Amino acid sequence: MIYFDYLNQEQKDKMFYLPPADCSLELDKNTLAHALGATLYMPGTSHRAISKVINNEIPGLISTVLCLEDAVDDREVEAAEENLALQLGTLLSMKEKGSSLPFIFVRIRNIEQLKRLTKALGESINVLTGFVFPKFDAVVGSEYFEHLVEVNKNTEKTIFGMPILEGSSVIHLESGTETLLKIKSLLDQYKDLVLNVRMGATDLSGLYGLRRSPELTIYDISVIRDFIANLVNVFGRPQDGYVISGPVWEYFSTHTRLLKPQLRQTPFREQFGLDGSRIRLDLLGRYIDGLLHEVMLDKANGLVGKTIIHPSHILPVQAMYAVTHEEYCDAKDILANGGNGGVTKSVYGNKMNEAKPHTNWARKIMTLSKIYGVLNERYDHTSIIYAGEKLQSIR
Repeated sequence: MIYFDYLNQEQKDKMFYLPPADCSLELDKNTLAHALGATLYMPGTSHRAISKVINNEIPGLISTVLCLEDAVDDREVEAAEENLALQLGTLLSMKEKGSSLPFIFVRIRNIEQLKRLTKALGESINVLTGFVFPKFDAVVGSEYFEHLVEVNKNTEKTIFGMPILEGSSVIHLESGTETLLKIKSLLDQYKDLVLNVRMGATDLSGLYGLRRSPELTIYDISVIRDFIANLVNVFGRPQDGYVISGPVWEYFSTHTRLLKPQLRQTPFREQFGLDGSRIRLDLLGRYIDGLLHEVMLDKANGLVGKTIIHPSHILPVQAMYAVTHEEYCDAKDILANGGNGGVTKSVYGNKMNEAKPHTNWARKIMTLSKIYGVLNERYDHTSIIYAGEKLQSIR
């Protein structure tokens, strides 16, 4: 699996200074944690979900979650589990034939379901990259990871866990900090099995009767913004090695706008002419400008990757994680200093690079550069977004 594999060789040669590397399942944990990109949720009841993967019907798909929790009616749980076992069996046969598969996770409901599934799946569990644990806290979380340790004793590769923090105890003022610290203390015991720390921004907003509009980002909802700040404060310290994923974006079509669009006309029009202007209008029509703005804020706050609920979000989200030539040059210069301190003028001549405070940032940039590639000097994220939109319009 390689990011932006829908680009032809000529496009790759033009756009990339360093092309993306192969995102194989043999990646080390840190690289894998940064490599999930736009993680698409699909209901576990869907009979088409796996066939879409098999037939490569979802351009750019690198990671997906088959959901057995919120996406499944309580009356359909048993059928969903049977469907999942059947479809993962199909994927196992593909894997054995050497087919490339995306990173696949299963979001379970509770510990009892996790135990049933890991028993029922048998060898098919080796198709999975991991499980997603909802409504995570220190009590139920202990049960999840204790069982995951046992599961990994009999698997061909490591099966990871991804906790979702979405309950009232993690966000309420009187309990939030204490709960987050308890969860971190628990996860520290199982750090080798924790791939991402994820947040349930929709559930957390719902606790307060809130929902962001498509013209706003989750950072405009002050109580969620404060929660993200606390989450980064606890789990975002580089020495701890956790990767925090960005919250879900839930809009994929629009109606009349009230606020000004957030995508400038110039980059699209100057690079791609009238066709670029048309693509920009289509992006605005699906509120992709709001999504891109939120991804920029995710990145600014140290979050990597994003939960999505619609295939049309995959390509624009992942385009935003390509490393710019300027970022790469800055990171390379900072790390070349060897952590000895000092200040140097950037290659682009527009900033000062301070070695000590920017070292952790530079290391993350170099990790992302291997996964998502480095853009050429004359190219920006708009180029990949445009190419992705052209592909989807053809389909």
